[in-house]
Amino acid sequence: MNDSYLEVLEQYDGEFAGVRRGRGAWICEWSDGVKVLKEYRGTLKRLEFEEQVLGQLRENGGIQVDQYVRNREGELLTAAPDGTKYILKDWFLNRECSLKDSWEVLTAVSRIAGLHKAFRQIPWQEEWAMGSSLPPKLDEEMQRHSREMKRARNFIRGKRKKNEFELCVIKHFDDYYEQALAAQSGLAQLAPQQPGLAHPGHAGHSQQPYFLCHGDLDQHHVLIGDQDMAFIEFNQMHLGQQMTDLYRFMRKVMEKYGWNERLGASMMESYDRVLPISGEDRKTLYCLFLYPEKYWKQLNYYFNANKAWVPDKNVEKLKSMEEQEAARKRFLAEIC
Repeated sequence: MNDSYLEVLEQYDGEFAGVRRGRGAWICEWSDGVKVLKEYRGTLKRLEFEEQVLGQLRENGGIQVDQYVRNREGELLTAAPDGTKYILKDWFLNRECSLKDSWEVLTAVSRIAGLHKAFRQIPWQEEWAMGSSLPPKLDEEMQRHSREMKRARNFIRGKRKKNEFELCVIKHFDDYYEQALAAQSGLAQLAPQQPGLAHPGHAGHSQQPYFLCHGDLDQHHVLIGDQDMAFIEFNQMHLGQQMTDLYRFMRKVMEKYGWNERLGASMMESYDRVLPISGEDRKTLYCLFLYPEKYWKQLNYYFNANKAWVPDKNVEKLKSMEEQEAARKRFLAEIC
């Protein structure tokens, strides 16, 4: 980004006292608070969808989110002289949630439940329907990942001389692949709950209710302030199963803490106190944790990268999974 960002900022009301780089964008000290200016490559329809939902979260649910700011022309997108498009958002100087602090982790989980509860009060609108807001069913996505796992395994099995990473893959493939099939089968068999919202893109399928989800919820998108927590970066927000948000946040924590069962139970209790976890939710969460996502990621990275050289850290990740597998299975046994 060059000095053209200054011409972009001049198209907004108010005055900015200072600008600095941060998070791949420009952090702006504005007359009415901190804002962030970022390049935007998505569609206007997607942007309008996010703005409407985020506005309702802030106004009706009291949730702190990074709301979009319109320019003087009332537009969400502002073009620089070179044609590059930018967005301006209200921002926070809060720090990211620390996974090293169990109190922050448990507080974040309770706030995630509050976010989900607020999402459920927002009725779905047909004009929001688009590819990014209506992703494939979870079991169908798992099936695709499982095919990718098998493709990588078949490639490795056909090699005469295997490196350490490839030997680790072959050693545990059958166990992880069995888990993958069980997880996708379990999700496919889950019956719908009541009350619920059918997914517009999944007509004719039996499924759980769908609500709005953050879509990319980890510690980097939960900010800690003096008074409360804020959620940012809703560019993956979609209509789906909210347990995917909880799973994503919890998995990062559980991997860091060696799949500590007590901490896992405490996180689920923190969520449940704000938004009760139903039996179907628990089954969904179980299937999500059962699927060997980290193993699939390693195989997918390997297959699509330079197979002649595998970084040592990738071997270490597979060995770490092996070391934590017993604890992971104990945690899975406690979920349902």
